[in-house]
Amino acid sequence: MLEEHHDLVHELPEHKEAIHTLKTADAHFKKLFDEYEDVTKEILRIEKEIEAASDERLEDLKKTRLSLKDEMLEIIVKTEAA
Repeated sequence: MLEEHHDLVHELPEHKEAIHTLKTADAHFKKLFDEYEDVTKEILRIEKEIEAASDERLEDLKKTRLSLKDEMLEIIVKTEAA
């Protein structure tokens, strides 16, 4: 099964402005964002069978992506509340 698009702005459209601001102003958020993008690209390569990986590896990557998304969302919410 092919993965649907998981661009962070696509996933969290209501936070588009905060995501853009944090990417440019917060080095930690930018690092998380870049890692999220890298993990998403790796997942897509595996699901499109461009890259080989076990089911366990794929699940680990998906869990990592979810964890990164949760951490970024926490930062976004705190920033918007400030």
